[in-house]
Amino acid sequence: MIAVESFASKSVAVFGLGASGLAAARALVAGGARVAAWDDTPGRRAAAQEAGLDVVDLARADWSAFDALVLAPGVPLTHPAPHWSVEKARAQGIEVIGDIELFLRERRRRAPGAPFVAITGTNGKSTTTALIAHCLRVAGRDVAMGGNIGVPILDLDPPAPGRIHVVECSSYQIDLTPGLDPSVGVLLNITPDHLDRHGTLENYAAVKERLIAGSTTAVVGIDDALSAAVADRAERAGKRVLRLGVRHPVSHGVYAEGGALHVAEDGAQTRFMDLAGIASLRGAHNAQNAAAAVAVCRALGVGDAAIRKGLASFPGLAHRMETVARAGRVLFVNDSKATNAEAAERALTSFESIYWIAGGRAKSGGIASLAPHFSRIAKAYLIGEAAADFAATLEGHVATEQAGTLERAVAAAARDAAADPRGEPVVLLSPACASFDQFSDFEARGRAFAEAVARLAAPQDPQQDAPRPGASESDAQEAV
Repeated sequence: MIAVESFASKSVAVFGLGASGLAAARALVAGGARVAAWDDTPGRRAAAQEAGLDVVDLARADWSAFDALVLAPGVPLTHPAPHWSVEKARAQGIEVIGDIELFLRERRRRAPGAPFVAITGTNGKSTTTALIAHCLRVAGRDVAMGGNIGVPILDLDPPAPGRIHVVECSSYQIDLTPGLDPSVGVLLNITPDHLDRHGTLENYAAVKERLIAGSTTAVVGIDDALSAAVADRAERAGKRVLRLGVRHPVSHGVYAEGGALHVAEDGAQTRFMDLAGIASLRGAHNAQNAAAAVAVCRALGVGDAAIRKGLASFPGLAHRMETVARAGRVLFVNDSKATNAEAAERALTSFESIYWIAGGRAKSGGIASLAPHFSRIAKAYLIGEAAADFAATLEGHVATEQAGTLERAVAAAARDAAADPRGEPVVLLSPACASFDQFSDFEARGRAFAEAVARLAAPQDPQQDAPRPGASESDAQEAV
């Protein structure tokens, strides 16, 4: 735990008592703050009381007594309307911040020069965060990884000289971090998502850009126009910018071409590493993730040989194109973390002969953008609230089956895939939807898929064919 001493002897309201909120409240108390904690959910309030926190009904509290509101990232700050706790704080002129801001204030107090790597993007940030941390550990560095992935940031080891904090940041978290100033900031991509929480795509992109604007070194993907514009603005502002390219080369940074990574610097392009054969880095999207890891690790002074060793040994991320079993020729892949069409596209472009399980609570735009990849899909098995809409989009292009539940979809897809005479049929859970209609979060959905596969007739252990999961997200915000 990181004791937050920057609020010693001050009064802080904490709203939202999931994993990150509880960690923030405990860290503030450990640092000497007076904390009033609250959540609208009775079970979370009970958990806070069991943890020894003062649970106070903030709706009835005297807000003039508070010095700050620490808000959980899942609570609306601006859209569709500010949460009532935000309104109360603003009425009193109280700052509204999140747990990453608390961490940064402690970093400035304890070890202002300690490396801090922050990663954001609509898609790929969890894998990139885990991959960077893995490569740094392989290189012998002292690494603490957390944030929107795995461990809440204030539950990590504290900032110290030489310790590298590698932190995934969702847009919700960035919005609550006015002092965001990474040593190396990474922006992978920007595509429409969670606009209900940011109002417009322009607002969402502007939030993402704050991470780059505060960075000493900026690592930015340029394969989408919005991110490319961020890179250009950062460079004009005098930032050191390393660009990432998958669709075309870059003049300064790292790019993927022909299944290999290339480093561009000082006017020269050098082949860095072939990614073929690394199952955990399959697909163009993972080439971008790997390019980001190379750029970040080199910026932190890691040698090329250690980076190559880290990439080659990366075990992959749970719920992100995770091979959970193989039965004969049929591969079963859990991509539950694909909570929008853009994320699902990455899986669809990585396989052929796909028996696709999709559906849940749909995001804006549905799956119409996936039309160029429909030819890869042998059949779709639709579940949840989005099933009827997805069937309408697929009509005339892809055979569909209204499975309703994930259990039925797995059984039907496995049956049909086993009868496919082609080389390696793939039963792919890549829902292109949020999970909240049938599951508590994407992790629960992924586990349910793996359990349903395990109940089929004796699938073989996939260990020799694919990596085991290395990390998974906590707090289940399905945030970007």
